[in-house]
Amino acid sequence: MTFVSSIDTRPFKIVVAAEVTMRNDSKPGPVHKTPADLRRALGSDAATQAAWKDLTPLARNEWICWVISVKQETTRSRRIQRALEELQAGKRRPCCWPGCPHRRPSAKKWFEKRAR
Repeated sequence: MTFVSSIDTRPFKIVVAAEVTMRNDSKPGPVHKTPADLRRALGSDAATQAAWKDLTPLARNEWICWVISVKQETTRSRRIQRALEELQAGKRRPCCWPGCPHRRPSAKKWFEKRAR
């Protein structure tokens, strides 16, 4: 992609052209579908439903991955409840979350099992 900027500083005209390479390490678009339990919880309140619809597909993917990435059902239930509260408070992404490891290779290190 080439950007061209022209600055007119009389009596000289300066033209700057820069070649910019955009790097995209992740797959485009969301990876996860909304699970039934999260969908039910989101549908229980109109404000939460509106906040969810206002999110970008990638932001919704972050919330979904955050909810489904747990091992225990109790943790999943707590995360669903917290997601509802944070969406109602205007949060756009889960706090303290390195990102979906299925989309972002740099986030995978947070999910790898470590030798003890």
